[in-house]
Amino acid sequence: MKLITYLKEEKEAKRKGGLYHKTQINLAYNSNRIEGSRLTEEQTRFIFETRTIGFKDQEAVPVDDIIETSNHFVAFDYLLDTIALPFANTLVKEFHSILKTGTADATKKWFRIGDWKRLPNEVGGTATTLPDNVETDMNTLNKWYNSISRIELETIVEYHYHFEKIHPFQDGNGRVGRLIMFRECLKNNIIPFIIDDSHKQFYYRGLHEFTRVRGYLIDTCLSAQDVYKEWMKYFYKDLLMAK
Repeated sequence: MKLITYLKEEKEAKRKGGLYHKTQINLAYNSNRIEGSRLTEEQTRFIFETRTIGFKDQEAVPVDDIIETSNHFVAFDYLLDTIALPFANTLVKEFHSILKTGTADATKKWFRIGDWKRLPNEVGGTATTLPDNVETDMNTLNKWYNSISRIELETIVEYHYHFEKIHPFQDGNGRVGRLIMFRECLKNNIIPFIIDDSHKQFYYRGLHEFTRVRGYLIDTCLSAQDVYKEWMKYFYKDLLMAK
């Protein structure tokens, strides 16, 4: 559990240039990038470090991209602050509420911030759980997950697949789902990982083919985990993890 302690300490100290700093920028940049954000990694870094916007002659980006990036930093801090709490729908909904607050979606009457979707949606042309069934399906999924005595990386990846298949929110499901994976790795003493933009197509393939070849998604997450492991070695040579 040392990694949690180090990340929290760096967060409270507002330390720049450490693992917390690097995680915040890379997780926000890549998770939003996968969903179509046009912010560059350097722009994401600028927002995190200065809490200002000033891109000079660079291409203009949608306001929502900037808001959702700033919100993601808050969501990650919430992740660390609530790491000791049991996993439940209240946490899942709070992640969504934090990520979508202040966005254009928040002004739409049919869009629920921090609550399950009202309208049917698809992901990659594939049908997802209908709104009336989301609460039941999420409760079933969480009951299965919380019943497992020893959580492994494969368990977290499988949860992620089912979560994305349910697609419980109108929008923001991918970002919420990837925050959950990071949180549950931390909580269960598993080296966390960030699905970066270079893994995007492998990640999508893994989700699409999960029931047929589970290894596609698991191997993609393991590859991303190797990257984070190197970061840990660089910042904290003495940091030992069970996995």
